[in-house]
Amino acid sequence: MAANLEPTGAPAARITSTASTIADYAYPYGHLGHLTQKQEEAFLQLKKVLEERGLYKPGPPASHDDPSILRYLRARRWSVEDAYTQFKETEDWRKANDIDVLYDTIELNAYDFSRRLYPQWTGRRDRRGIPLYVFEVKTLDSKTVHEYEKVGASSTFSKAKSDGKTPSGLLRLFALYENLTRFNMPFCTQLLDRDFPEVPITLSTNIVDISGVGLKQFWNLKQHMQAASQLATAHYPETLDRIFIIGAPAFFSTVWGWVKRWFDPITVSKIFILGSHEVKTVLEQYIEPRNIPKKYGGELDYNFGELGNPDPRWDGIVAFENGYKTFPSGPLMWQDDTGGRLVCVAKGYKDGQPRHDRICTIPKTYGVAPVLDIPGVDVPVDAPADVGIPVPVAVSSIPNGTAHPQSAVGTHDDGVQTDDTLLSSDVNEKLKLQDDKPATTQTTTA
Repeated sequence: MAANLEPTGAPAARITSTASTIADYAYPYGHLGHLTQKQEEAFLQLKKVLEERGLYKPGPPASHDDPSILRYLRARRWSVEDAYTQFKETEDWRKANDIDVLYDTIELNAYDFSRRLYPQWTGRRDRRGIPLYVFEVKTLDSKTVHEYEKVGASSTFSKAKSDGKTPSGLLRLFALYENLTRFNMPFCTQLLDRDFPEVPITLSTNIVDISGVGLKQFWNLKQHMQAASQLATAHYPETLDRIFIIGAPAFFSTVWGWVKRWFDPITVSKIFILGSHEVKTVLEQYIEPRNIPKKYGGELDYNFGELGNPDPRWDGIVAFENGYKTFPSGPLMWQDDTGGRLVCVAKGYKDGQPRHDRICTIPKTYGVAPVLDIPGVDVPVDAPADVGIPVPVAVSSIPNGTAHPQSAVGTHDDGVQTDDTLLSSDVNEKLKLQDDKPATTQTTTA
């Protein structure tokens, strides 16, 4: 059966930028446990600066986890002072808008209204274990956005107070980002059926479907999407990995001229525009067919608006409780439980009452290093030769096609993953096209 793909679209194009990275440095370069000495020094220096200036407490428990702090350094190209500035601005913004209170107390119907409009987790992951999201932009028509903003103009639908500067409607959107960073990323981090299970998951892979969106709708969404994108870039840095744009109309090159200004250059460098005849082929390079929605040529029964489709690979790992068989809508977070496990707790308000339901438990695997059986000595398997400076491991072949650099001497230190080697040579050539090249109409045959 032919996939339900739009007949038009721009050719596959890798959007280049001034921060374009090189393919020599593939995931997990620049992530915890895979830092160069220079990156490790910047990381330790940033933590020291944050502690000295009252923004970080080492604990235990620490006020902020290491993977979250590291995101700011990757976003700011390893500049300690720039990372500090963005971190401080984010902390000030979170405090002024009661983001923690927002996530704990948001009304579930308001949360679900936002969830149905914006990027949604499919319940699946890409080949590296990074959560896969889908966003159908056509659902954000001007009428829906107007109603969304009108209803939320004077309320956050929670006990949180806003700073008066951030639109209340957008604050509801950021409850979804909190779900990404406080539920989904920690969950995917604990799942070991992936390459580099020692690396915490701090990214998301996104399929953005713009089929059926006309030029007028793009224009009407401009202000809303610009505000949302800029706030997300500022306060949730380095949470986006690859972004696959599907269904681009012939006029998209015109729209792209102002859309790309909403994002930082590093994020722009991760965006791919796929022609309709390339969707299935390219997505399968990065995502197993069983995890790609059928609409895009895969095998997954998933439609935009639905809750995530549970992965069969969770069997024996996720122990659901209290009648739950999958993760519900609404704020979720992980807490320490007994027996070396983590418990997923549902938060938010329903019918005016706080929700505090146990959803499931999972084994706590991240940070628990196995021990080598050496007589008289306990040595963690992942202990680096030089304590405090993780040593990258040189590999020649990894199942998902990524490669790790042997040395960082005299090389680019972005730490942004660009696994271009996964693509066929034909598609890879197209991914090098400049972003100012006009989009052309493509047709497909069954």
